[in-house]
Amino acid sequence: MRPRGSSSVRCSELGGDNHHMLRALVRPSLLIITPKLTIQPRTLSQKVIPRLYSSLSTKIHDFNIMVKGTQYVNRLRFDLDAKQIGALAEELMKNTKKVYDQVAAIKPGEHTFENTVKVIADDETDCDVLSSNVSFPGSVSTEKEIRDAAAEAETKMSSFGIEMGMRVDVFKSVEAYEATNPGLKGEDARFLQRLLLDFKRAGLALPEDQREELKALKQRISDACIKFQQNLNEDVSHLWLSASELEGVPDAVLGGFVSEDREGQTFYKVTMKYPDYMPSMKYCKVEETRKKLDKCYGSRCLEANTPLLEEIIHLRDKCAKMLGYKTHAHYVHEVRMAKTPENVQDFYASLRPKLEVLAKKELAKILDLKKRHVGAEKFDNKINSWDFLYYDRLTNEEEYSINDQEISEYFPMEHVTNGILEIYQTILGLRFELAPDAHVWHEDVVTYAVYDKASGEAMGHFYLDMYPREGKYGHAAAFPLQRGCEERRGQYQLPTTAMVCNFSKPQPGKPSLLKHEEVETYFHEFGHVMHGICARAKYSRFAGTSTERDFVECPSQMLENWCWQKNVLVRLSSHYQTHKPLPEDLLNKMVAAKNANSGLLHARQVFYGIFDLTVHTQDKVDTASTFNRLKEEITYTGSNPGTNAAASFGHLTGGYDASYYGYLYSKVFSADLFNSFKEGGVLSPEVGMRYRQHILLPGGSVDGADMLRNFLGRDPALDPFLESIGLADTPEMAQPVKV
Repeated sequence: MRPRGSSSVRCSELGGDNHHMLRALVRPSLLIITPKLTIQPRTLSQKVIPRLYSSLSTKIHDFNIMVKGTQYVNRLRFDLDAKQIGALAEELMKNTKKVYDQVAAIKPGEHTFENTVKVIADDETDCDVLSSNVSFPGSVSTEKEIRDAAAEAETKMSSFGIEMGMRVDVFKSVEAYEATNPGLKGEDARFLQRLLLDFKRAGLALPEDQREELKALKQRISDACIKFQQNLNEDVSHLWLSASELEGVPDAVLGGFVSEDREGQTFYKVTMKYPDYMPSMKYCKVEETRKKLDKCYGSRCLEANTPLLEEIIHLRDKCAKMLGYKTHAHYVHEVRMAKTPENVQDFYASLRPKLEVLAKKELAKILDLKKRHVGAEKFDNKINSWDFLYYDRLTNEEEYSINDQEISEYFPMEHVTNGILEIYQTILGLRFELAPDAHVWHEDVVTYAVYDKASGEAMGHFYLDMYPREGKYGHAAAFPLQRGCEERRGQYQLPTTAMVCNFSKPQPGKPSLLKHEEVETYFHEFGHVMHGICARAKYSRFAGTSTERDFVECPSQMLENWCWQKNVLVRLSSHYQTHKPLPEDLLNKMVAAKNANSGLLHARQVFYGIFDLTVHTQDKVDTASTFNRLKEEITYTGSNPGTNAAASFGHLTGGYDASYYGYLYSKVFSADLFNSFKEGGVLSPEVGMRYRQHILLPGGSVDGADMLRNFLGRDPALDPFLESIGLADTPEMAQPVKV
């Protein structure tokens, strides 16, 4: 839910805050004339991966990657049936328990890094990638039986992860090793410190009876979070609407809907998926239809997820207090860049007045626009929740002569994909190569191998799954399926990330056409992909996007800026019929409209962050009344009566609890990073390689604040962000924002 569009790095940290031993996958979360990457199916033998998969009777399809005589292994598999998913989950848990039992059994005086810490790190690496084979099908499989099996297995693994994370005997064994003053450095020292912190934050310093109570509470939270997300993925909310009810919606959009004739009238099935819902809300002239759609959208999973969410919030608060924290937000922020909820509140308190100046000016314009369109008699002097998208579009059309549908004709999916890949290769010094024979989970999915341009080194590969289908994860996210790190045999495990989106499908005689905001989403999510590919870490828990949650969006947000550069837009655009790029006058209008209604759009970001922070600093909360009250107070738009959009706010149960503020928080940093590219050239390989080295390569092995200083050569500044949203050279800019 960025100001325009939606994205995230998917994160499901099993067993609570940071239990990596069975982390399923990351709800969001990185090319050259060299030897070709040869990819072919192979059987994964027991000799290659000891212990794992031994219970599965079928062959394990894998990528055998050969570069300059070196073999790299990708251990992902996408064809497991429901029974095999369950069997793999059981085997992973069995193996992890064996490792933990071994660590717990080490006798005094016999602790070493290898038998105490490295063995846990190796197990994390195995489980991190292989658990993707268990849980990822729950987000992408076309078969409900598979999705249900993935959810069931993930629930079991989550329960097991909680149990392992509260093993006092393992904690004491690791503490005994630390007491030897091993003198570790670099990632080894960081791993040990984080491992001990995990155990302490899990409550292992509590008395046994309280530990058992805490474990039971965590299990309830985990089960409820998994069910919440499963309900969202399985949601099939829709409305059947007539052509007259959808007046104003372009034929190009209607052509993508399922339709049927009823007594001489054509009715269209409008789902609540983005490619259906968003253009309908933006273009439909019939206010009553928009109100119905808004009601349906805001009621998704309302009855099932509202009680789940409110229970989760209550139980999180109870756990935090048991652990000695004031609130769940205090517990979460301890390991974030912001450090405390009070710092986040200060950030919002200093930024909101600046945004309100813009937002109120924009609101006045939109109200005037609405009054002119509906007439003085029907004008209610407010922007309702079903009004904003419609009048936001009209603002662009009337004030800037911008038409989203006209612009989308210049962004056919294939050309945009080629253009984005070319730009990322140029900036980051990479080369991408299509892998047409790769093993995938759906016919729509395409795979690319990635190399370093200068050395020819294999970097990893990524999948693109771009179109909606029933049961699929409903927004846009990057799933790091296999993290780049060292594995137990000393080989480097190449990273693999899946970019899962829901862009409009191709239609007969017409390719998939992306709106400019979807191009921006593409840039953002692919930025997460590149973060995963370009990072180089020793341990999986520090690989790729495993950074602080309030920093992880920064690299991708920075890369969104390319969507507003004229020279980049020319390269990305090619009319699907004439093959001509965007004309100069349309380019100028698009760039001029960049900050249209930016005050209101950023106010929506502030709202989501404050709602998240509010509910996670309370014991019990009525999510519907709190959501609707704060929305009207902060965004100046009310909610449809009887709705509760919090019931479909997936970030709250997908790893962003008390952390949604990070989208806006990190955007301040991203604007400062982009200034370096503006100074050196937006397509500068030199600046790009510096960015790759200091921001992407470390993954989570370096604190976010240190990465920013290393790249910028100073602390980050606020001015670039204010300038980027249209607040430069205004009186409001003179007042500092606390970051």
